[in-house]
Amino acid sequence: MVVGFSSLFLAGSQGFLAGLPRKRPTAKGSAMIGRDGHIPVLAEECRSLLEVHQGGRYLDATFGGGGHTRLLLEACPEVSVEALDRDPAAGKRVKVLEQDFPGDRLRFHAMPFSQLDELSGKFDGILFDLGVSSFQLDEEARGFSFRKEAPLDMRMNPEEGYSAAEWLARADQADLQKAFREYGEERHWRRLAQTILAMRPEDRPKTTLALAALAEEVLPRPHGPRRIHPATKIFQGLRIAVNRELEEITEALPKAFAKLKEGGRLVVISFHSLEDRIVKRQFKRFCGQPEHRGDSRPQQDRDVLAETLTRKPVRPSVEETKTNPRSRSAILRAIRKTTP
Repeated sequence: MVVGFSSLFLAGSQGFLAGLPRKRPTAKGSAMIGRDGHIPVLAEECRSLLEVHQGGRYLDATFGGGGHTRLLLEACPEVSVEALDRDPAAGKRVKVLEQDFPGDRLRFHAMPFSQLDELSGKFDGILFDLGVSSFQLDEEARGFSFRKEAPLDMRMNPEEGYSAAEWLARADQADLQKAFREYGEERHWRRLAQTILAMRPEDRPKTTLALAALAEEVLPRPHGPRRIHPATKIFQGLRIAVNRELEEITEALPKAFAKLKEGGRLVVISFHSLEDRIVKRQFKRFCGQPEHRGDSRPQQDRDVLAETLTRKPVRPSVEETKTNPRSRSAILRAIRKTTP
């Protein structure tokens, strides 16, 4: 569903997959292709770690293309799934699944996952597939990619908040530092920030190619065997800032844990270190473990509320990355709730 930022130039890779038939995974790490060509990341690993069972109730907190929701519904005929997404376009894709799974097994809520505490009842398993979805990348008019000219929007919900262009027009030094240095992890962020701040607000980039060209002009081109466009990290950081993605994750994880039944499982797939750091620390907190090297609190002061299901983060197999190149930066972590 969701892809890593290093895969920005692979945004067209779904094209040849769209004509392939839907199939179930035949081996661990292999791809399940939906009717629309969508490939859910780490499908078999998610199914196994969520321990999908008859009569279970599950939450797909990041519906996207519906690949993981389909995975859950196909696992058992008596499973029910609730799915969330703040992108209005996701609601249209729900209709495909409703045709394949008639009845009341699937319920969709148009909302960000930070509001999942508004749902009623508890779940046997909750899944997050973080980041930007393949559909958002592939729809050029949304402004997530700089492959072609488009309005610089980047909002996961284009009906709310400021577009990336509007955000840039209002940004000050602190805003740009957070977006480009902290979120984009761009070493030479200051050069671009100073260039943008020197512009009048109305003259700052308004399209994808305008921002990409400015980044290419101001920033040095990376060296090495896997060179990326100078705008890649800038687009990453700007998108995270516009959508408040890290704040959403930080807010949502404790709410998701509270929504689990005793024995319920929480599975999270992230695609870069900023997301994974939040997930890793929060999971350690739930499991009563030190959250970082400087965490020296005595064990008796920690609440052990969960157990780790993944001693090491799970990554896609070589087979999966060949079938679905966008999965290559995926990192999966899972825990099981041990207290009600």
